[in-house]
Amino acid sequence: MKTYNSTESANNSVSIKSKQKRYIAGTITCTLLFLISGLCFFAAFWYMRTYGRTGFDSILYTLTADLDGLQIDLFLSFCLKGLVPAFLITGLGAYVLHMLSKQKFRRVLSRSITLVLSFIMIIYAAIFSGLPKYIYGLTNETDLFDKYYVQPSGETVKFPEQKRNLIYIYLESMEVTFLSEELGGIADVNLIPELYQLGCENINFSHDESQVGGFLPVSGATWTIGAMVAHTAGVPLEMPLGVMNNDYGQDENGFLPGITSLQDLLHEQGYYQTLMVGSVASFGGREQYYSQHGTDHIYDISTAYQDDIVEDGYFVWWGMEDKYLFEYAKEELTKISQQDQPFAFTMLTVDTHHIGGYVCEYCESHREEQYENVMSCSSRQVMEFVEWLKEQPYYENTTIVITGDHLSMDNGYFLRCDVGDEYTRRNYNCFINSAVEAQNNKNRQFSALDMFPTTLAAMGCTIEGDYLGLGVNLFSGKPTLIEKLGYEEFDLQLTMLSEYYAVNFRLEEPEED
Repeated sequence: MKTYNSTESANNSVSIKSKQKRYIAGTITCTLLFLISGLCFFAAFWYMRTYGRTGFDSILYTLTADLDGLQIDLFLSFCLKGLVPAFLITGLGAYVLHMLSKQKFRRVLSRSITLVLSFIMIIYAAIFSGLPKYIYGLTNETDLFDKYYVQPSGETVKFPEQKRNLIYIYLESMEVTFLSEELGGIADVNLIPELYQLGCENINFSHDESQVGGFLPVSGATWTIGAMVAHTAGVPLEMPLGVMNNDYGQDENGFLPGITSLQDLLHEQGYYQTLMVGSVASFGGREQYYSQHGTDHIYDISTAYQDDIVEDGYFVWWGMEDKYLFEYAKEELTKISQQDQPFAFTMLTVDTHHIGGYVCEYCESHREEQYENVMSCSSRQVMEFVEWLKEQPYYENTTIVITGDHLSMDNGYFLRCDVGDEYTRRNYNCFINSAVEAQNNKNRQFSALDMFPTTLAAMGCTIEGDYLGLGVNLFSGKPTLIEKLGYEEFDLQLTMLSEYYAVNFRLEEPEED
């Protein structure tokens, strides 16, 4: 009898321990699931509120690229509004799970609710981030490149005997959206009057009959390096397969080694080429892309220290503000222009980057919205720079392109301004000293991809057929692919897998049949 009671007691003890282990394991599993789904939800919600709908490809590229030089305020914002809420709600959820799990019925119910809530948060995170469209692209293949891509070469592009210099100015996040409502924008007054004046006095390609209009965003070109590739090669920046497989410019294969870009063409023609940014040039692969495609020299915050533009160790915003960048550009252009070869000078401004832009000493405070004051300041600085260029001996033989790189990612500003989906935002463009006149620069539907052949045409080049990359020479009046296929269809095609892109641009091995 005694032995039986001892055995029964031991069995009961084992059973209790087994139940405790299952209880602990179940609670930990539910808590981890809730934490992961919470992180996904709040991270996606933070990204959407901060950047807007830029596409999952831009998120994936940014997360897996070289982040050297990332603005610390963005990281802190993510921690405060993304990580902290996720951990707080997980802690609360774990406590509730523990309290309800003491009774079997409540335990089953609470864990079921946890699973449902986790599933809902993950679904919302996927929708916020644009994951469904991205997955659709991964599971479908396009023949867009096979049908329409035109390979740039010395045969398809002919340069004039008297080569023109090129100054290409990317204005961070600059849109025609910042014009007044009567001019086609969303503001009560024209926030960028100088840029509007430049567009009116020179050549601007517009989406309607407006004096100054712009171009549409497309997948693969909604963030800076993606936009740069689109502007200079006529193709989107397509992510390779594999979530963490972004090795653009970081391995021996190089950054899209198979493409022929604007820089490559100019290099073959003997141009001296430079890129100037006020931040860290390697951020996002910008330095790698330009240096591996014919660019001779790259200026950034580190070279600004060496050239005494700013004091050693100086660092505000993303590096140095535009007031220093434009002075740096003036100094270097003066030197470059004295060389015995044509030059191509590319620069990227930074003050108008989200969130809110950077307020420098030149900024005025007429507007309640800081971002609007910064945009107006950028407009004035660009005009002052152009006026300076007009006084230089090389001006008459220099084509100047001024363009927004991509749409602004300061989503909070547009939410506060109540800019809904019924308003289509577009980027600014202006061509100064073009060698040709436009046959039709109104009512055009185009994108950054069309800027590649259009820039060459503005420099006096003749393009066989007027198509190059996936773009068209807008000066020719021929239809863009957006005008041929429709915007929605064209943009969807850009998200799809392309063996042509992988084999010819990234130089990957073709898939075996």
